[in-house]
Amino acid sequence: MIILANTASTTPITPTWRWLCKHPICWLGFGFGAGLAPKAPGTFGTLPALPLAALWQTLHLPLWQNIVLALILFLMGIPICAITERCLNRPDYGGIVWDEIAAMMLILFCVPSNAMWWIIAFAVFRFFDAVKPWPIRWFDARFHGGLGIMLDDLIAAVFSLIILIPLVHFFYQ
Repeated sequence: MIILANTASTTPITPTWRWLCKHPICWLGFGFGAGLAPKAPGTFGTLPALPLAALWQTLHLPLWQNIVLALILFLMGIPICAITERCLNRPDYGGIVWDEIAAMMLILFCVPSNAMWWIIAFAVFRFFDAVKPWPIRWFDARFHGGLGIMLDDLIAAVFSLIILIPLVHFFYQ
């Protein structure tokens, strides 16, 4: 299988566009290539969630269906991130950003669909994902592999929603 071609080697891989094109699962893990950004790959890796959420919201589905989609993206992310990590031979490589996309999609589904709220949501999530306050840091240190990569971002999304939902109710009425 092409996706697992590099798993037999113990040499860490430095990913490139060419390498991602040969490894479709890794292309997803790298957020369609956004994780290749030389600086702040997590921030750039969060960006694909914006057009994806905007496109998805044109379907005008109820909130519960959007949350189910976000949870499906989270569950899909566990093997996507695990395979990508294995192919790279690097644990929790910063360019693996599927976790940021799935977490940001969850947040965007729970705030109003306008630029101001999406910018605020983006900033709040990036804060929690970068700073990793307790218990995010605790989970990040103890869970590894695909689940570990996904879990700290899910918790950062929950923390973000704890801040954002009251703000939305206070300011968006």
